[in-house]
Amino acid sequence: MPGIVPRGRRGPEVAGTGEDDSVWAEGQVRTITDLARLAGVSAGTVSRALAGNTLVNARTRERIQQLARSHGFQLNQMASNLRRQKTGVVGVAIPLGHDRRQQISDGFFMTLLGHLADELTQRGYDLMLRRVLPERDEDWLSRFSGSGMVDGLIVIGQSDQFERIEAAAAEYLPMVVWGNHQEGQRHCVVGTDNRLGGRLAAERLIAAGATRLAFFGDAEPMEFAARFAGACDVAARAGVSILACPTSLSVEPMTREIAHHLHSNAGGFDGIFAATDTIAVACLKALRDAGRAVPGHVRLVGFDDLPIASQTSPPLTTIRQDIAAGARALVDLLMRRLGGENTESLVMPPRLIARGTA
Repeated sequence: MPGIVPRGRRGPEVAGTGEDDSVWAEGQVRTITDLARLAGVSAGTVSRALAGNTLVNARTRERIQQLARSHGFQLNQMASNLRRQKTGVVGVAIPLGHDRRQQISDGFFMTLLGHLADELTQRGYDLMLRRVLPERDEDWLSRFSGSGMVDGLIVIGQSDQFERIEAAAAEYLPMVVWGNHQEGQRHCVVGTDNRLGGRLAAERLIAAGATRLAFFGDAEPMEFAARFAGACDVAARAGVSILACPTSLSVEPMTREIAHHLHSNAGGFDGIFAATDTIAVACLKALRDAGRAVPGHVRLVGFDDLPIASQTSPPLTTIRQDIAAGARALVDLLMRRLGGENTESLVMPPRLIARGTA
């Protein structure tokens, strides 16, 4: 009978089980109950150990996992999730209502997604990613929240979808958004103080000698609008001009638009605040191609502090938002909301990273 060791038969024991497993051939351990009997613990302890739950002490957890491996046993995670009415999946949506040509391969998205994937994996969740074009799918939020395919949702960027996200937040608790926070909003946000970041950028440009500023980016999305507003605050206080130069986040039009702004406003500005590091890097190349030295002729400040910012020539002065800490916070707040908690938003302070371009 399974679990009974015949008299006189001995085989290699797994340390600490108190039971000989030589009679348990591979494939005979078919259920958690079988594995629990072999390990000398409860079925609940086995389930928690295989899920990596730290409530089971490390030595016992490793012993149970080793037993499972040696007997070819795998927990049927799908069945377990169904019993708990959980999918084990977190949805990540990137709405691109402001610029449908923008790609997920953008440096900011890739950096944040990498950190999110790491955090969710550590929590035992898979990630379902969707690039959303709201003009084609007005019901994108309800499709996620009402699908039953995800346990919760992370939205990266509010784009032009603020009101839609607000409406969804009234009925759907397990949702956290990376974006800009404004007083009185309902949905839970993790993000940087973008207006303060814009102020820091303009202050740095002026301190570096710029007297005529330009903002390269789209000032319509909430995060970028706040960055531009912060730069305008400083420009007005210092008595310097600031010119809005609308710039796409999609690579091909971005390149054309930057070249156009430089040609149309030659000599019109000597300091550029780029809404993102991606735009700033494109500006750096365009300025070089136009024979305008950085920072000699034009000072340049980006926003994000992506890995590429320290690798340009000269290295890019930028406003750092802590993307890794933001990803941790997004996942932590989502887990708390999955537990029924109505969490507050988190606004992180930006930081000036002074390098060679300003």
